[in-house]
Amino acid sequence: MSEQLTSLVNKMTLDEKIAQLIQLATPFYKGASNEGQITGPMAEMGITKDVIINSGSVLGASGAKTTKNIQKTHLKENRLGIPLLFMADIIHGYKTIFPVPLAIGCSWDLKLAERSAEIAAKEAAVSGVHVTFSPMVDLVRDPRWGRVMESTGEDPFLNSEYAKAFVRGYQGEDLTNDKNRVAACVKHFAAYGAPEGGRDYNTVDMSERQLREYYLPAYKAALDEGCEMVMTAFNILDGIPATGNKKLMRNILRGEWNFDGVMISDWGAVKEQIAHGFAADKKDAAQKALTAGVDIEMMTTCYVHHAKELIDEGLLDEAVVDEAVIRILELKDKLGLFENPTRAADEELEKEIVFSVSHRQAARELASKSSVLLKNDGVLPLQKDQKIALIGPFSENNDLLGPWSWIGSKEDAVTLSEGIQSKIDPSLLSIEKGSDVETITQSQIEKTLEAAANADVVVLALGEDSAMSGEAKSRADIRLPQAQLELIKALKPLGKPMAAVLFNGRPLDLHGVVDQADAVLEAWYPGSEAGSAVADLLYGDAVPSGRLTMSFPYSVGQVPVYYNCYNTGRPQTTPDAKGEYVSQYLDIPNEPLFPFGFGLSYTTFSYSDASLSSDVLKTDRPIQLTVDVTNTGDVKGEEVVQLYVRDITGEVVRPLKELKGFEKVSLEPGETKTISFTISEQQLRYYHPDLSFESDPGEFTAYIGPNSRDVTAHPFKLEK
Repeated sequence: MSEQLTSLVNKMTLDEKIAQLIQLATPFYKGASNEGQITGPMAEMGITKDVIINSGSVLGASGAKTTKNIQKTHLKENRLGIPLLFMADIIHGYKTIFPVPLAIGCSWDLKLAERSAEIAAKEAAVSGVHVTFSPMVDLVRDPRWGRVMESTGEDPFLNSEYAKAFVRGYQGEDLTNDKNRVAACVKHFAAYGAPEGGRDYNTVDMSERQLREYYLPAYKAALDEGCEMVMTAFNILDGIPATGNKKLMRNILRGEWNFDGVMISDWGAVKEQIAHGFAADKKDAAQKALTAGVDIEMMTTCYVHHAKELIDEGLLDEAVVDEAVIRILELKDKLGLFENPTRAADEELEKEIVFSVSHRQAARELASKSSVLLKNDGVLPLQKDQKIALIGPFSENNDLLGPWSWIGSKEDAVTLSEGIQSKIDPSLLSIEKGSDVETITQSQIEKTLEAAANADVVVLALGEDSAMSGEAKSRADIRLPQAQLELIKALKPLGKPMAAVLFNGRPLDLHGVVDQADAVLEAWYPGSEAGSAVADLLYGDAVPSGRLTMSFPYSVGQVPVYYNCYNTGRPQTTPDAKGEYVSQYLDIPNEPLFPFGFGLSYTTFSYSDASLSSDVLKTDRPIQLTVDVTNTGDVKGEEVVQLYVRDITGEVVRPLKELKGFEKVSLEPGETKTISFTISEQQLRYYHPDLSFESDPGEFTAYIGPNSRDVTAHPFKLEK
């Protein structure tokens, strides 16, 4: 710590130190646009003027004028002139909204993911924000959970790669001097993405080996990339709330991983230790969270009301408070706030930068590359002289940003109808809502049938509204709402070619859609440029290249269903093994409807001449797997070449496949490229029963292909 910060801490009273540890929402601060609008639970927090004056950070303030006003007013009143940190949920864009993170994951494009974070940081920084609560790197396997849309999927390796890309985008190479960047906060530590039953905030219970093998790697990857902050999870882990989990935060995070940055609770999570049955009262909650290593308490008052009392009674060492304060002040110093408290906030530049044309174009490109073509029986791409009936509740609906778009405005979103109208003569397009998201009337059906009867192709715009995904939005039935399924069923007898476009935040059970429509395009929540990007794909001005990073279940009864599962002792060897005593369902397949890594294109690709450089891998001698990939179609396209490995026998049973590498390659029609992957001993390591992380000599199989299902096998041995 610098001499300046040491001197500052020595000047602070205990009350001033403790107040640095609370984060309050904007209504508490003078200069905020919603100043004084303290209602509901906030009104019952018992926040004094002194606490506000000495508080350390602000939640949810935005806009250069507002953040500058709050900061300047605060500095006039704060005795020691300690600036505030402004933090916010900038999950997939500030004002320019990119696709939701699950969609970004499906792009398999780390450079574009990094670019999206860089743009989000630039818009946020010029608007006065210093920290974003992103990336969310929770590994997810259960689409019932509403927050899967914030994750990049079910694979620890791929999630780790995206975690690093997002941190690079937000923070850049020099956070102190690059004022267009913001500090990143990885979340939710840890294993928040594994709630029982897919129900948000619910119990998480797993072995430590599983935690380390699958759930911790992406958090570690973000921190290795320099992520400045970590946010705790709402859930319990091994029976202890993450926010009071000393093993997680003191032993693993700070001990093993040497993280010395700021740890913040999620909203209200410190106090929620009481509801969990882990803390007796707010005083006990404060003692346990501080002891565990949580520096900032978000939107509850356990610290400011009880930390001093705990110290006076000898139940808490003041050094614990000091170390938390020091970490907070060091982050403020790294961001240059003591020299320039308003950092990059600039009203004039804000007008120029936020939601700029170039930013929107980047959002359009990523939305196009994030969409996944799940089915196409020759309907797509559409021809620009075809008569189109655009039907469905999302035909002219601008609810396309997703539930965590914050500053993003639905009114600014390009609708699908607007996107299509930009491509064709308006006289060729008829539009009918067909149904609402969850209800349908006979009158709507009649109008729909009339519009569709005169069309060459029906384009269905279907999905979930944004209130059906996100935090606290778990769903037990993950099919499309019944009204939309009835709409499809009503249209089917017309015999018109139907292409369904899906706007949603989770993998769905697509029965009633994929078996009725001739083409299915999964567009997710595409963001600000939704309609333009989807229209580009529908008309072939862009070629689908997205690949799933989360399996689509055949039925919710399979959930959780994921590609990197175990074989079991009685594996199902053939799909028609009914009556045999094997691991299977009697009424549905074991396999998902669409597997991890799957996605179609408007062209086709072939794989040939796959080979290993050697069938023996040694610790000091990696091997290479090469394969020729050819575009066998008529249009330029991008293929995601995927490498998987299986450890045949281990001290702990190993997954059937594990993603170890990928490359997204662009190919002209008829063009062939040779793709090469290196397989090293380090990639074969895993957590053993004693939690040692090492590889075992023996038999392995490498797999190469376009997804986790359609692969060719190449055996090799590891010798030590």
